[in-house]
Amino acid sequence: MGLSLQQFVMVAGAHLLALLSPGPDFFLVARSALLRGWRKTGAVCFGIACANGVFIALAVGGFAALHRHGLAFALVQAAGCAYLFYLGVLMLRHARAASIEAHVQDGSPATQTGAWHTRFAMGFASAILNPKNALFYASLFALLAARDAPFGAQIVYGVWMFAAVFGWDLLVAMGIGHPSVVARFTRHSATIERTTGAVLLAIGASVLTMLAREWL
Repeated sequence: MGLSLQQFVMVAGAHLLALLSPGPDFFLVARSALLRGWRKTGAVCFGIACANGVFIALAVGGFAALHRHGLAFALVQAAGCAYLFYLGVLMLRHARAASIEAHVQDGSPATQTGAWHTRFAMGFASAILNPKNALFYASLFALLAARDAPFGAQIVYGVWMFAAVFGWDLLVAMGIGHPSVVARFTRHSATIERTTGAVLLAIGASVLTMLAREWL
C-alpha cells in the first residue's frame, strides 16, 4: 500500500491544525452541546463528519471541481452565506430563556426521533456548504497525488480524517456539554442563542463581502 509514516504525520498534522481553527461548525456544536447536552449533539457531529466525508471521497476520486476563482466555488460560497444568514436570523428570532436541563433530560421518543434527523441535517448542511472544507481536501489530496501517494494510502488518510472530524467535534461537545458546564449556563440559553446567531451572521457577512469584491 506504500503507507509512509512521515507522510501520515504530515497529513494528520495539517488536518489537526484545520480542525483547531474555529468556524461555523464549531459554533453549531458548542451551541447544541450547551442547549441539549453532548449526547444529542452527537447527531450534529456525525452530520459534520459525513459532509467532510463527501469532500474527502470527491478529492480521493479526483473530482475536486471547486476552484477558488471558479463559478462553482462562488455558488457554493453564496449558498453557504445564505445558510449562515438563515441560521443566524433563526437563532436571534427564537432566542429565549429556556431550561437547558429540560432539553437534556427530555426522553420522549417523538422528540428523540425527529430531533436526531434535524440535528444531523443541520450539521451536514453547515459543513457541506462551507467552501473552505472543499478547498482544504482538494488541495491536500492534490498534493498527495503530486507526491505519488498510492490510492490505498489516500483511502487510509481519508478514513482517518473522517474519524478525526467526528472524534474532535464529539470531544468538543463532551467538554462543553458536561453536566456541570450545562448547569452553569442554564440561565443564559437566550444569550447563547443570540451570540451564536450573531457570530454566524458575522461569518456569513465577511465571506459575502469578499465574494462581492471578487466578482463585482
